[in-house]
Amino acid sequence: MTACIVGWAHSRFGKLAEDLEQLICTVAVDAVRDAGMEPKDIDAIFLGTMNAGFQRQEFPSSLVLQADPAFRFKPATHVENACATGSAAIHQGLSAIAARRARTVLVVGVEKMTEVTGPEVGEILIKASYIKEEGAIEGGFTGVFGRITQMYFQRYGDKSDALARIAAKNHKNGAQNPLAQLRKDLGYDFCRTVSEKNPLVAGPLRRTDCSLVSDGAAALVLTDVETGLAAQKAIVFRAAEQVNDFLPMSRRDIVAFEGPELAFRRALATARVGLDDLSFAEVHDCFTTAELLIYEAIGLTPKGEGERAINEGWVEKTGKLPVNPSGGLKAKGHPVGATGVSMHVLAAMQLTGTAGGIQVETPSLGAVFNMGGAAVANYASVLERLR
Repeated sequence: MTACIVGWAHSRFGKLAEDLEQLICTVAVDAVRDAGMEPKDIDAIFLGTMNAGFQRQEFPSSLVLQADPAFRFKPATHVENACATGSAAIHQGLSAIAARRARTVLVVGVEKMTEVTGPEVGEILIKASYIKEEGAIEGGFTGVFGRITQMYFQRYGDKSDALARIAAKNHKNGAQNPLAQLRKDLGYDFCRTVSEKNPLVAGPLRRTDCSLVSDGAAALVLTDVETGLAAQKAIVFRAAEQVNDFLPMSRRDIVAFEGPELAFRRALATARVGLDDLSFAEVHDCFTTAELLIYEAIGLTPKGEGERAINEGWVEKTGKLPVNPSGGLKAKGHPVGATGVSMHVLAAMQLTGTAGGIQVETPSLGAVFNMGGAAVANYASVLERLR
């Protein structure tokens, strides 16, 4: 137990009127206030945003200082690791505390994606792949996961039905989340059926299999455990593991999701818990295929049998391991740099019983899995309420 989350804030996700700076400043101030602190109490700041062309503004770390004059002269660092940027920023904060370079750390994750066109979004997101071999894949990063889905289907059979059930589950959950971008229970039939409103977009992936283009921000305050013990509330990291894999898909068995599997296995081992001890998990469902593969990677089912977890209701909100009770990236939205921070904030809300309509029953341990690229940068956390 090296650090705790003692405060947090989370914007609504979607197409938002606020600009990047406004999103950053709002959640920064709100998270510090939620921790019962003042900006002067923060020792270090880490800002996670991928950007890569979504915004003209580069060098964003000092934008946090705009939130309050008391942030001036605090060390502030920009962190980026593709779609795992938010978790990467959290890990930098954990490292600063473990090294005793800071006692209190503010972590902000943010992305403003909707100011560019659809084709520009695709061109930006494909940069999270191995451009030499994958840059020309039709459909951009959606096309990358379309290819992964085809490979999975070739090996284990057509699982379109399971993907539709995952989409329907996450939309049902997201309908109860006031922070979610798409608060509508679309239903299984809509998600399963290819239609004018739900067309095929890449290989076997339908529109409902894909996460959303989003704006949004989330922030949290980290402290050492000693400080956390005196806080109004504290969620302790039982584990925080990072595993990176090769960038080219050609150098690995992409369907095996070996990086996510190892990251999650290490997190459970570090926390000294088993999968059955977890009360819920927030995982990186950038596409429904990713969630299906994560079921197998975390050990819910053997390889090729992930559909059992959704077909038998294990991952429903009332199942034995609720997965993405928030609605996940699928319904909540996926503002890239904010996603990892958002997942940890929502897990903290679950563990403090403050998650409202998405609350699972009496949670004791929560897991977070956030990944960058196609299972390249893999971050797994195990969280528990300290007070």
